Amino acid sequence: MAKTKKLTEFQAGCGYDKADWDAVDFPEMTDEELNRLRPAVDVLPPEFFEAMKQHRAARGRPALDNPKKQITLRLDEDVIARFRQTGKGWQGRMNEVLRKAAGL
Repeated sequence: MAKTKKLTEFQAGCGYDKADWDAVDFPEMTDEELNRLRPAVDVLPPEFFEAMKQHRAARGRPALDNPKKQITLRLDEDVIARFRQTGKGWQGRMNEVLRKAAGL
């Protein structure tokens, strides 16, 4: 895990200005404060974690009935070049040709 550089004085950039820097007043926590911290599961209601689980499940593309499978396949260079010449989406067109050849 990369260690982040801790800034101790204002440096311009990242969309913040000196007023933003000055508005932040959060001193480092003491050892006593750190020792009093509790895990989120002890503090937040179970409904929060259920909502987070549902949110994560709803993200991304919907599951496909017939998902593609990635494989390693060695083909002649001229065959690949011919399909690439057809432009964007050449892999899909190659898939269609293979489906027809397989009688699907």
